[in-house]
Amino acid sequence: MAQRLATEYVKATLKLSETQMKQFLHMAEEGQVHSRVKVLGNGGQEIVLEDHEGEEVHFPFHRREGFYVCELTCRLVNLHLANLVRRLFLSFKGEGIVNRVYAGFTMSYVYFKGSVRKIVEVRENQSQTIYQYKNTLQEMEDVFQMRKIEQQITQLKRSVNGLLDLRNATCNQEEIAKIDEQLRTHTVTLFALEA
Repeated sequence: MAQRLATEYVKATLKLSETQMKQFLHMAEEGQVHSRVKVLGNGGQEIVLEDHEGEEVHFPFHRREGFYVCELTCRLVNLHLANLVRRLFLSFKGEGIVNRVYAGFTMSYVYFKGSVRKIVEVRENQSQTIYQYKNTLQEMEDVFQMRKIEQQITQLKRSVNGLLDLRNATCNQEEIAKIDEQLRTHTVTLFALEA
């Protein structure tokens, strides 16, 4: 089995409420990892996790719209620290790209709200998608909506054909003007639905 050389967080984002920030600090305090908090300007905080070997990771949290938001880019070598950061990232529904670097290849994980959406194996000159999340329920709903729109289009076309037949059979200019107005409305609706 391949041994992981490093874990890289690329533009990873965490967004925490005040309560979640306290939970984050509690989870970060672990026997083999020491944590400290630095107070930043504008109510922000930087949480520094340091393992017993001296490797550190900095979580710079800035206040935005009532939340603590952290944009993290780092490279971790120590397995214990990498596992702690992974648990924090998953627990607090992090988003971004996490690369697990091995000798000769990298496994790149794309996270959205704490769950893996895509896994790509990257080698020197090639990449291969290993896994990609598919929202089957959403796809089925989209197909249903498309069919519903197709039914509306068919119904509108029948109505247009009926109005054209009625227009050809009518000699009264006032009636023809009313039919033309209905045809214009149907045409605009058809263009919108077909788009």
